[in-house]
Amino acid sequence: MDLQEIRRDLDGIDGKISSLYEERLHKCADVAEYKIKNGKAVFDRAREEEKLADMRKRFSDPFTAEAEEELMKQMMTVARRYQYRLFGEKGKLPEIGFSAVQELPKAKRAVYQGTEGAYSQAAANAFFKKNPEVKIDRADRFEDAVSEAESGKADYCVIPIENSSAGAVTDTYDLLMRHNVFIAGEYFLPIRHVLLGVPGASLSDIKTVYSHPQGLAQCRDFLNGHREWKPVGMENTAFAAKKVHEDNDVSEAAIASAFAGELYGLKTLLTGISGSSDNTTRFVVLTAKKIYRADAGRVSLVFELPDKSGSLYGMLGNFIFNGINMVKIESRPVPGKKWQYRFFIDIEGNLSDPAVMNALYGIREEAAEFKILGNY
Repeated sequence: MDLQEIRRDLDGIDGKISSLYEERLHKCADVAEYKIKNGKAVFDRAREEEKLADMRKRFSDPFTAEAEEELMKQMMTVARRYQYRLFGEKGKLPEIGFSAVQELPKAKRAVYQGTEGAYSQAAANAFFKKNPEVKIDRADRFEDAVSEAESGKADYCVIPIENSSAGAVTDTYDLLMRHNVFIAGEYFLPIRHVLLGVPGASLSDIKTVYSHPQGLAQCRDFLNGHREWKPVGMENTAFAAKKVHEDNDVSEAAIASAFAGELYGLKTLLTGISGSSDNTTRFVVLTAKKIYRADAGRVSLVFELPDKSGSLYGMLGNFIFNGINMVKIESRPVPGKKWQYRFFIDIEGNLSDPAVMNALYGIREEAAEFKILGNY
């Protein structure tokens, strides 16, 4: 047989497979209809595992068995996503508990983490500038700020979640899991670090530089040029400025904002010390209420996966099948579960969009743990 003849035979086989696959999807639709009428879930893990186990017994050749198993997994995955879509079209997706609002409720009190002069204070002031009656208070720790919002003592709290040069603020991701709070908004704040010292200090006096670990990371290149200085992490850049002010020691300097320097009467020793001229921090605005603006365009969620090969690939396929654009993914270890991870994901979309809900429903059904963190 020549190559063209072999290819014609393969085309004929592919045509038969295509027809059979179309017939299989029609049967999957029948299955979905039955599950809708009888209140059954789309995902049946035991059934799928049983089917794969029976199939593996039919092949003695390891490669053929592995290839057939991969093909069957893909067909079952697509079948589930098809059924999720049919569930959505019939209005049978479960309620998610979030309510759409035209505008976020006016705040009486909002909380940021840090001391006066913190970048978080600047972000909170900017986010709530159209709500001038709001009282903006501080909290010492991230956990304290989040707890204020969770308990309802504050309507909102404002904390950083990522920086354009230093990456994710991992503490924030962990807090989103430990506390029953949700993202209702975000604010992007340009970060302009300066080096601050007490009046009369000079660069030659400096021995120790204080800042938040993110601040130190964002000025890494600058600090690498001064290896004789000892960098020390603080809870907040403004705390660092406050410490330098209180210690009144010419050997100490702080990496913080010019605003913090003015507030604490410090001298600006150097400007433009960040590694990037467009250094920006994204802050999230958290609340205990499960609400989202009707015009929200970004959904954040988190899920844990079964510890098995291909789990993440299969989960992300829910976005592809529904035409959803994923814009961010972060992983964090699951406490108490060695080598297992949570995945924090941001997608474009709105919780009122059927395609978004279909994708989220599929993930919720198949993930070990799942939570919508907010739509904003």
